[in-house]
Amino acid sequence: MRAVPPRLILFNKPYGVLSQFTDRGTEAGGTIRPTLSDYIDVPGVYPAGRLDRDSEGLLLLTDDGQLQARIADPRFKLPKCYLVQVEGEPSEEDLEQLRRGVRLNDGMTRPAGAERIAAPALWPRDPPIRFRKSVPDCWLKLTIREGRNRQVRRMCEAVGHPVVRLVRTRIGPITDRSLKPGEWRALTQDEVRALERAAAGRAPR
Repeated sequence: MRAVPPRLILFNKPYGVLSQFTDRGTEAGGTIRPTLSDYIDVPGVYPAGRLDRDSEGLLLLTDDGQLQARIADPRFKLPKCYLVQVEGEPSEEDLEQLRRGVRLNDGMTRPAGAERIAAPALWPRDPPIRFRKSVPDCWLKLTIREGRNRQVRRMCEAVGHPVVRLVRTRIGPITDRSLKPGEWRALTQDEVRALERAAAGRAPR
């Protein structure tokens, strides 16, 4: 039992930032790749789960190893919500396939929430999305309860609609649309309690 409450941080990860504090690799030409250490100066916290370098949005960090594992581990089925800009215009059949689960090279995905939405009010991406007049696009809202490597991108590609932009907007009960890219804040006590309750379920045998 912990003697003090866990430290929990919510970070809005910008495009191009690695979900880790150190990086031994570099860009072509020797440019150092940005990491969490360029934005967060809080000792002892580590990301609970990951976001791909080319994805944006909410990332939780904590100093509680057990809670970190429960947030990240797909066996605990903590829902994560994404706004996804894709190429083309998915049909209802495509969306239903995402809802039922799609077959990837590492097996079938679990059923997901999938719906088409109007273009959301988001911050401009840096660098900006390359607009192609000949390729239509639209936005989807996807909710998944697992976290395989680049899963949302692979799911969309599997139904024929590659991802143009991907932004995570919710992790379990935690969301904050006012947090700007590169900003972080500590969770409130109410948010910490809500997250602990959501992540307290037992993993299946």
